[in-house]
Amino acid sequence: MTPPPPEVGIVVVAPQSLANIAEVPGRVQAVRTAEVRARVDGIVQKRVYGEGSDVEAGQVLFVIDPRELRARVSAVEAALARAEATAANAAQDVERYKGLIEDQAISRQEYDAALARLRTAQADVAQTRAELESAKLSLSYTTVTAPISGRAGRAFVTEGALVSAASATLLTRIEQLDPVYVNFSQSSSYMLAIRRDIAAGTLSVPQLGRVEVSLFLEDGSEYPHRGHLDFLDLAIDESTGTAAVRAEVPNPDRVLLPGQFVRARIAAGVRPNTFLVPQRAVQVGAGGTSVFVVDANDSIEVRRIRTGAMQDGQWVVLEGLQAGDRVVVDGMQKIAPGMPVRIAQAPAESGAAEGR
Repeated sequence: MTPPPPEVGIVVVAPQSLANIAEVPGRVQAVRTAEVRARVDGIVQKRVYGEGSDVEAGQVLFVIDPRELRARVSAVEAALARAEATAANAAQDVERYKGLIEDQAISRQEYDAALARLRTAQADVAQTRAELESAKLSLSYTTVTAPISGRAGRAFVTEGALVSAASATLLTRIEQLDPVYVNFSQSSSYMLAIRRDIAAGTLSVPQLGRVEVSLFLEDGSEYPHRGHLDFLDLAIDESTGTAAVRAEVPNPDRVLLPGQFVRARIAAGVRPNTFLVPQRAVQVGAGGTSVFVVDANDSIEVRRIRTGAMQDGQWVVLEGLQAGDRVVVDGMQKIAPGMPVRIAQAPAESGAAEGR
């Protein structure tokens, strides 16, 4: 007696428009980082800010002893007053010589010499004013302020430390943490496949600034705020074979910190006319990826497929299936290519999955 054909469970696949999801590891980076350095020589008198606190642009961070620079400003102010007095006296001489030269009481040479002394005195005034401006600018550098708003790190100097403008002594760093950047990379083969699919019309990609990015933290929890891509390098790194990609993500609660590891889920466009099949239906071997399909004669056929990423426990099938194909999901241990089978239950369409 001939045994009955084995029973198999199937799903009937239907085309869907699915989000093209890519998951990559990334590192958090502050959107702005400012190194606060000394711009004058002197002794640190006071650290005004609290280490690890949020500061505003223009807020005072350190005070460097200003007495030496104040003395320099006073000396230059005195030199300026002397230069202005000399220039005023030279101007009076020129005015007096104008009347005398008209009466031919003095020679033209004496008048020209007085005029030259006036011009020299005026140049001295201009030079001394520039020196005074420079001295006042240096004096202002004794009050060290924050160049940007953000979180100030630990201080690298203490009160009494000698700082130098020549070596640009590092005082502290400020990092702007809202928003933050997340840096990651994609392989050149992935970028090539994306370009090929776009050219073939099998992938619709929005503008760079509209590509949504979700983050998952190291404990597996999803970060509540979503960001978007804002940079894609057009060059491939020769040492790694990858292209640099960056996302900008809101960080109002300061949950993300520079250097932190995250996983980024990128919604890189939409793929129309794609299929979802359960993970257990897909076989991966040395010859590639395949599924068992029940043909019109209720016999088993091996179908080679090309898969994308996995979504919610199901493989995204990019090539190899057509609408209405009956894909075997149960009973695969008892079947072989060309074998007749019985459908164990009424065919059910594969579960639709909305692109995330």
